Amino acid sequence: MGILNLFRKRKENNRAYSRVELISEQCNTFFSWQGTTYNSDIVRACIRPKVKAVGKAIIKQLKETVDEDGKVIAEFDKSKSLKMLFEEPNALMTEQMFLEKMTAQLCINNNAFAIISRDKTGNPISILPVAPLSVELTSGADGELELIFQLQNAKQIKVPYSDVIHLRQDFSDNDFFGTPLAPALTPLLDVVKTSDTSIISAIKNSSIVRWLLKFKSVIRPEDAKAKADAFSKSYLDTENGNGVATVDSTADAVPVETKDYVPTSDVMSSTEARIYKLFNTNANIVSGHFTEEEWNSYFSAEVQPLIIQIAQELTRKIYSKRDRIFGNRIVLEADSWATSTFKTRIALTAIVDRGGLTINEWRKTFNLPAVEGGDVLIRRLDTGTVGSDGTASNDSESEKGGN
Repeated sequence: MGILNLFRKRKENNRAYSRVELISEQCNTFFSWQGTTYNSDIVRACIRPKVKAVGKAIIKQLKETVDEDGKVIAEFDKSKSLKMLFEEPNALMTEQMFLEKMTAQLCINNNAFAIISRDKTGNPISILPVAPLSVELTSGADGELELIFQLQNAKQIKVPYSDVIHLRQDFSDNDFFGTPLAPALTPLLDVVKTSDTSIISAIKNSSIVRWLLKFKSVIRPEDAKAKADAFSKSYLDTENGNGVATVDSTADAVPVETKDYVPTSDVMSSTEARIYKLFNTNANIVSGHFTEEEWNSYFSAEVQPLIIQIAQELTRKIYSKRDRIFGNRIVLEADSWATSTFKTRIALTAIVDRGGLTINEWRKTFNLPAVEGGDVLIRRLDTGTVGSDGTASNDSESEKGGN
């Protein structure tokens, strides 16, 4: 049975079906994998570039309106309450920390949750990320979707889904939750762990017993130990220096061969590459030795889709439908030019004087402060809009002709 049953107000004897029955029918439960994923150095290295990139984004409120001529006017909302909400989502973290934590949770579990607290009038006053052991989807008596979080301190909290920021990726076979990453990642991490263990064992085995003295007759333990010490001092002590060892006729010295399997570099590199592919990254991105083109590709494939998802989820959970009808929405500004070369940033002047970027937006690529009047789009005099006949016209000339 599908998720649509959660929306049905089914009643029997004037009583709604129990939550337990709904959950048992739907199996809409998400369990956070309690393995050692985040303890893996490769996993942390894979997700860190994405976490840091999203953490640099700036959350802003945008309002788009349409004037009488049908022209779209976009301006940033100056609501101080929302501005403070995004600068300090909760008492424990700043905007950057909030975005990084949500991104890290999403990368590990393919699901990330944050609970919105509201005042008596319904306005949001805080957004707190949660890392539950499990999450259950159910519906209240009025048919509203609810989430039950099983927290790590063994407590449970029930929250309306309308008050939950829910990010998902690999959103495929489940109607509500992102498909967990663990089944695909665990076998690869097992290979890495086994390889590391074999290397450690090989190092430890290098200091174990290398020679065995086989006595031809039964002797006392103390005599056996004395002969073994004498053989070790004579043959194995590097300070002896003569390179000659002796053993009497009562014992035979037999070398002990140890065979340790150490995985080849090709095996380890292959496993590492498969983990990189699972996180849609590569060694250059992880190590920070990427080119401008490589980062732009990574940003477009991994960072930008998540920024869009966060912005849309914040919009629909912060603003009411009425607010959204009137053009209110949340946007995340991310600096995709951060890794561009000096030559590329200089080349942006070609679109600054054509109204593509403002002067302040261009200065921002150099980490320069804004200047007065720099937020106005400018355009060269030899450019203009295209008229209805398909020919370009200079705005200034058009205005003169109309006077």
